[in-house]
Amino acid sequence: MAAKALLLPKSLPLLNPPPKPLLNPNPNHLHFPKKPNSPISLPPLKSTSISQPDLILTTPPNTRVRILSEALPFIQKFRNKTIVVKYGGAAMKSGNLQASVIADLVLLSCVGIRIVFVHGGGPEINLWLSKLGIKPNFLNGLRVTDASTMEIVSMVLIGKVNKMLVSLINKAGGTAVGLSGIDGRLLTASPAINAEELGFVGDIASVDSGVIRPLIDNGCIPVIASVAADGNGQMYNINADTVAGELAAALGAEKLILLTDVVGILEDRNDVGSLVKEIDIKGVKRMMEEGKIAGGMIPKVNCCVRSLAQGVRTTSIIDGGLEHSLLLEILTDEGAGTMITG
Repeated sequence: MAAKALLLPKSLPLLNPPPKPLLNPNPNHLHFPKKPNSPISLPPLKSTSISQPDLILTTPPNTRVRILSEALPFIQKFRNKTIVVKYGGAAMKSGNLQASVIADLVLLSCVGIRIVFVHGGGPEINLWLSKLGIKPNFLNGLRVTDASTMEIVSMVLIGKVNKMLVSLINKAGGTAVGLSGIDGRLLTASPAINAEELGFVGDIASVDSGVIRPLIDNGCIPVIASVAADGNGQMYNINADTVAGELAAALGAEKLILLTDVVGILEDRNDVGSLVKEIDIKGVKRMMEEGKIAGGMIPKVNCCVRSLAQGVRTTSIIDGGLEHSLLLEILTDEGAGTMITG
């Protein structure tokens, strides 16, 4: 039996009416109404593989070519080398800075640099704790983590922040895989020395990088949440700087980069113009003895020193509040903070 054709009334409204035109559309895509007795020319077809063609085309071609050629020696230097990046601070709070970091990661990965991306998520954890009526509590800069807080930490870092970052990297053209220290026993945790005061805050007892090496070898970007478990399966909140440093050492990384809220190590803590561009281990130890490195900078510097002692070539503490700070640090002589060497 032949099917009857479905006749719709001409006046039936569209379920999905066409979108209103943009206020500032791309000039190349404008469609003007045809005037009587005047020919109309269609705009040429353009590739849509680049999401922001107008932004890219604002730089003159000769300038773009010169910039690329000047970056070549740095690309050659770091190609096929592993760089571990710890993401946090101001770069995590600003949408523009976050987009800048993601774009930098994808570019570096595309030119053959092996990126491992480690993150915390303090502001997001605080937000969800407040939503649930739990007051955040800190001791010497470390989050006091009772059982209820640990549950929120794992949910936010592993289930929300990690997957959001993976999605953003993939959307930008990279290939990211989200993991935590628990996956594949990547990190085995142990209670912190002052666990009685801090609760489920841990240190790293061991690293098994076997689960992420195949990902790195295949051009993927592992995105690691700073949560780990001990041998009994108890989860711990681990400082993200510590996770990044231990992973860099285990992977034999060329470089460890810590994105922070400060410009780097300052000779005078009250003068941002006194940035120390490069310093060795002896120099930072002397500055700590003199009290020039203090407060929250001490654990970051200690993390760098420990990584260098375990074979990482160089470490850098850079300004996460500076757009494209990763590219400035890796692909220029100027850098974007303080580089610490062995």
